[in-house]
Formats: sequence, C-alpha cells, structure tokens
Amino acid sequence: MTTASATSVDSGPTPPDETDPGGGVLTGRYRALTLGIVSVVLLLAFEATAVNTAMPVAARQLDGLPLYAFAFSGYFTTTLFALVVSGQWCDRRGPLRPLFTGIAVFGAGLVVAGAAPGMWVFVAGRAIQGLGGGLVIVALYVVVGRAYPERLRPSVFAAFSSAWVLPSIVGPVVSGAVTDHLGWRWVFLAVPVLILLPLAVMGPALRRSEREQPVLKGAEFDRRRSRLAAMAALGAGLLQYAGQRLDLIGLLPAFAGVALLVPAVLGLLPAGTLRAARGLPTVILLRGVAAGAFFAAEAFIPLMMVTQRGLSPTLAGLTLTSGGLSWALGSWLQGRPGAEPYREAMIRWGFLLTAVAIAGAALVLVPAVPAWVAAAAWGVGGIGMGLTVASVSVLMMKLSTPEDAGANSASLQMSDALGNVLLVGLSGVLFSALGGGSVAAAHGGAEGSGSVGAFTVIFLTMTGVALVGALLGGRVRRTA
Repeated sequence: MTTASATSVDSGPTPPDETDPGGGVLTGRYRALTLGIVSVVLLLAFEATAVNTAMPVAARQLDGLPLYAFAFSGYFTTTLFALVVSGQWCDRRGPLRPLFTGIAVFGAGLVVAGAAPGMWVFVAGRAIQGLGGGLVIVALYVVVGRAYPERLRPSVFAAFSSAWVLPSIVGPVVSGAVTDHLGWRWVFLAVPVLILLPLAVMGPALRRSEREQPVLKGAEFDRRRSRLAAMAALGAGLLQYAGQRLDLIGLLPAFAGVALLVPAVLGLLPAGTLRAARGLPTVILLRGVAAGAFFAAEAFIPLMMVTQRGLSPTLAGLTLTSGGLSWALGSWLQGRPGAEPYREAMIRWGFLLTAVAIAGAALVLVPAVPAWVAAAAWGVGGIGMGLTVASVSVLMMKLSTPEDAGANSASLQMSDALGNVLLVGLSGVLFSALGGGSVAAAHGGAEGSGSVGAFTVIFLTMTGVALVGALLGGRVRRTA
C-alpha cells in the first residue's frame, strides 16, 4: 500500500498466533497487559464524557458560543498531525515512547484548557490535548497488533468499548456536580491527576510485552509523510477559521485550506480511500464516516438539551450515557464466537442504527416529545457504533501486514480525526450561519432562544452521512 511506513522490522514480527498460549484477554500472559491498556482508554473516556458535560457552560462563561464546535474540532485538527508521527514512531521504536509521551502532552492540554482566560486559549488547550491523544491512540492499536493473536483482537477492541461504561455512568454526574458547585475549570484541572493510575498499572506490563517483540530497525522518519500531516492539520485549521468568518474575507483561508488539505489527504491515506475502493481503502474511509456523523451530532446534544429543553449540565450530559453503555454492548456482540462471517452485515446495520439514532435525537426539538427520547435514541446509536467501529478495526488489522500495522493504524485514526474535523466543523458553520451562535444561557428549566433550525439541519445532515456509510458497507471486502 502507498501509505506504508518507510521503516521495517527484522524479518517482521512473529505472528502472535504461532506462540499463542490459549485463553482469553484476561488470562495468563495477557491479563496485566489488557488491564494496563484498557486503563488508558478508561482515562480518555472519562475525559471525553466530562468535557461533553462541561462544554456548554465553559463556552457560555468564556463568551465563546460561536466557537463551540471549534473547541471539539480543534482537538481533532492537531490529532491529524500526531497520528502520522505516532505511526512512524511506533514502527521505528515500538509503541512505548509515543504512548507515554502522548499521555503527558494530553495532561498538559487539560491544564491549559482549565486555566484558559478566553475561548481561543481554551481551543488551544484542546488542540494540545489532540496532539497527546493522537500519539496515544495509534500506540494502543499497535500494541494490540503486536501483542495479541488475531483470535483475541475482537475481544480487545470490545474491552476498549467496555472501558467507556463506567465513565459514561459516572462522568456526567461527577462533571455536572463539579461544574455546578466548583466551576467547569475543575473538570479539566482534576482529570490530569487520574493519569497517575494508568501509568502505574500499564508500565510494567507494556515493557514486558515490548521485550518479547522483535527489535525494530532504526530507520529515519519519513519526512514527506510528516510534511503531509502538517499540511493536513494546517489546512483543516484554515477551513475551520474560514467557516467561523462567513464573509468574503473568509474565502482566502478557505481556498488555502483546501489547497493544503486535499493533496495531504491523498498522500496520507491508502490509494482509493476517497473513492471507496474495495477492501482496505473502504475500511479506512468508513471509520471517518462513522466517527464524523456520530460525534458531530453528539457534540451538539448537550447544548441542545441545555438551551432548548432547559436541562442542567448534569442531566444534559447524562443524555449521552446510554450511548456509552450500548456502544460496549455492540462491540461485545461483534466479538462473539461465530461473528466473523457477518462483519460486512454488522457494519451496514451499525450505520443504519446510527442514522436512526441521530434522527431520533432531533425529535426532542419538538416540545411535545419527552426529553428522555434523546437518551433512548442515543442508546440505539451506541449499539450501531459498537458494531461498526470495532468491526472496522478488526478488518483493518486483518488486511494489514505486520510491517504496515503502525502506518495503517495511523491511517485509520487519521480517517477518524478527519471525519470529525470536517463534519464537526461543518456543523459549526451551519450552527453559526443559522443563528445558533446567539443561543442564550439556560438555567432552571427556562428554555433558551437558540435556533431550532440550526440544530435540525445539523442532525438531518449527519443522518444522511450515516446512511451513505450504510451504502458503502458492502465494499469492505475485496472481490474474489
């Protein structure tokens, strides 16, 4: 494939199945490693659920509602660059260094965001978080590809999804209580303390696993790929900035963003990704389509519940809890014995369920519809995403050679980040253009004055994107 890293390994890693001692991900040699890497996902999950709950309050108090979407998409913009760096770093030296470095940078971004005096500094903190998150997530995927046999990888990805269960339940409650009584800043400033637990749990297990792997050759970084990654991040940032201006002056950064982003994406993703070529290119593409549609809608659900239905930050955040719980269920289902022949069907049904969920959440904009309908709809969407994302990840690993594991994992995560950047950014443009940026603060059950039309257009657009994903789901397997 064209995006394979320029690095290599001594005769390639030994396929894990050849030395597989049997058992599950929580037995024998895999127990400590599984607990370690899942603890990292647990940290990322808690941060995400806490931020979703606190974000509407933070944006209002920083007078930054017009930049609301930017606070989410800014994270994924810098992730675009970090993903490529992490993929090459992992292929060259193994996943330990990018993993630990990413956790440290992620924590630094939380501190910057929590101490931000204004919305632009807050967005900068989120961007720093994106750098750390990009390093971490690729490293985790490489750990799975190098340390686990193929038969256990669906279970590992299911464990990743299960790690969202506790944060989905506890995160909104804790974050909402902290936001109400101590202020939204402490939601960000307190999370870095939780970094100490994953570091303590995963360190020995990861080092022991890495010692068992072949020694990687010290090839240089592919500077061309690094430049393309920087171009993609800069281009995405310019497009987001242009979308916030919505005037003739904004056309200049918009054109510059497109000129940077398009060739960068073509050079970084597998050949045929943008035209949904069969096999790995479509697998990579669908990750971005799924993530972009789901998370673009999810970013606006708490704001909708606060401004349109008068819910508190805690209750608005809890609306998303059902999605975290059911995501774990969907991921568990795809990892059951005998599920492998149905990968394609699970991906297509996953997209259909996601489309139903996004459209269902939009029904809450009708005053006669109970607010709990949004939570019920998001539970359906979680099942769909669990089926889709885990199945796509399994197929990516199956279609990758050991030497390409880091590069393909980076491509998969880049597609995820790019889908978020473009579709969350598009949602932000629609939100501002249709009057959503003038949403008033809402407390004590008083309904906000935001534009119902802005929310409606966002949800219907993302429903359409999810349906496109369902149509493309049949192209994940190569033709015979």
